[in-house]
Amino acid sequence: MAGVLAASVINIQPANAADSIRVRGTIASVSDTTLVVKTREGADQSIMLKPDWKVSGVTKASIDDINTGDYVGIASLPKAQGGDGALEVLIFPAAMKGAGEGSHAWDLKPNSSMTNATVADAVKSVEGRTVTVKFQGQEKKIDIPAATPIVTFAEATKADLKPGATVFVPSEKAADGTISTARIVVGTNGVVPPM
Repeated sequence: MAGVLAASVINIQPANAADSIRVRGTIASVSDTTLVVKTREGADQSIMLKPDWKVSGVTKASIDDINTGDYVGIASLPKAQGGDGALEVLIFPAAMKGAGEGSHAWDLKPNSSMTNATVADAVKSVEGRTVTVKFQGQEKKIDIPAATPIVTFAEATKADLKPGATVFVPSEKAADGTISTARIVVGTNGVVPPM
């Protein structure tokens, strides 16, 4: 499974190109060629599905699953007292180590960033855990409060794409305004994609 995910979930990495966008919301409808998402902003967004599109799920993980050497994607916000506080954590499968490495602007919340990096140190505290992550010769400390959503990728099938299911869709916007994707991340078994 990890190899299958590694090939195309890399698009979950932060977008550097102006034509890369992320669509979040619930499925309004789906066919073999089109996904319509009721976005978190309330509009319906039509997304063309590329010929070899894939679907992935997420499954719940815990703060105790984050270990030194793991490769993680952490969406975070700067804290008033310094450092960053996590909004969500994705523990990547080992086969995806290095995917999208770096720290980039992210659109989960205003002023948020996404850091894909290797955990260099993980220290437990009363309120959760602080991790030091390393990427591209840099280090960043991020606090992970105990209530932070923590997930990892899981198997999912096209049958999981039902109206009302929560999705995260890394997509591309063409010059003519059409949006397309090769990957849909869908919530299953009560776990929603927090990215």
